[in-house]
Amino acid sequence: MNIINIIRESKTRGASDIHIVCGLPVRIRINGSLVNYDYNVLTHEDCDDIARQLLGEKYKLLDSVGEVDAAGTFADNIRCRLNVFRQQGHISSAIRILFDKIPELETLGLPPICYEFAKYPRGIVLVTGETGSGKSTTLASLLNRINQTRAQHIITLEDPIEYIYRPDKCTINQREIGKDTESYESGLKAVLREDPDIILIGEMRTLDTIETALTAAETGHLVFATLHTNSAADSIDRIVSVFPGQRQQQIRLQLSRTLRAVLSQQLLPHASGQGRVLACEAMAPNSAIRAMIREGKTPQIESAIQTSAAEGNISMDNFLANLVRQGAISGNVAMDAAHDIDFLKKLIGMPNSSAPISRDRLIR
Repeated sequence: MNIINIIRESKTRGASDIHIVCGLPVRIRINGSLVNYDYNVLTHEDCDDIARQLLGEKYKLLDSVGEVDAAGTFADNIRCRLNVFRQQGHISSAIRILFDKIPELETLGLPPICYEFAKYPRGIVLVTGETGSGKSTTLASLLNRINQTRAQHIITLEDPIEYIYRPDKCTINQREIGKDTESYESGLKAVLREDPDIILIGEMRTLDTIETALTAAETGHLVFATLHTNSAADSIDRIVSVFPGQRQQQIRLQLSRTLRAVLSQQLLPHASGQGRVLACEAMAPNSAIRAMIREGKTPQIESAIQTSAAEGNISMDNFLANLVRQGAISGNVAMDAAHDIDFLKKLIGMPNSSAPISRDRLIR
């Protein structure tokens, strides 16, 4: 079975992901839903052969570690992110199809305040959301805007490298975890000795990584990073909670000084049934929000975002309401993605008794 042809055809059909699982047909994700690529059931041998095609020399790592992250270019320069893994004695593969080129910021549907992120001289910008919410694309567009407009040094730490940048005004070094450096922790510590202006951290998860990122922001660097959180308030709480109790006040203080923006994203099905729409919450902290971060009053941040709309901030629920008014998403989709369902219903004029709430929304 030729995975190159599958990737090429899947991209033509508008798929974002390809799933290879023994005992099932190839399945592809279109507009957020999985559909069969064809009806040929994959055998153990098919899945093993596809893994070899995808990984090449890295295939042998499956025996020792059980899963391999990678990225590569296939089928007419289609760039893909890969995760190949063992399950129940078989090999499965998840393939994310990336854009052919880095999209311009204006094409993503972001609120205007996000265009300012590429102009910041220093501090931390967080892009957050669930897996598959478009974080990598947004970050690539931001870095590429910097590349087009500023003569500075960008260093990225990624696992794996997804988008390849072509240096324009910037000098760019892209380092892959496990290939160019051992870990985010070791790579980030080394980055600070490599004269960067802008640093991209593919995922900021551990205490050491967060601590070094905060130090980098305090010492004059612009740091972009991702978190798997759903709101600005959740992002702040997640960072603080990584640290022991006696250090949390110090971290709140550092965050209140260094945090420049949080952008939280979701990708939702378009009302037409074709394609998906970006919904997001954008927060650039003002003095009131910085005080809330410093004093541990994160539950008040959502309200502060709403009251600072004139400064460019926008809450997720207000963004969703705008999408409903524009006809881009349905009311039910908006309800399922909302932070405060009752508030959203008021915004869009929907009665409290309508719009069923999914089980996913109840356990979020």
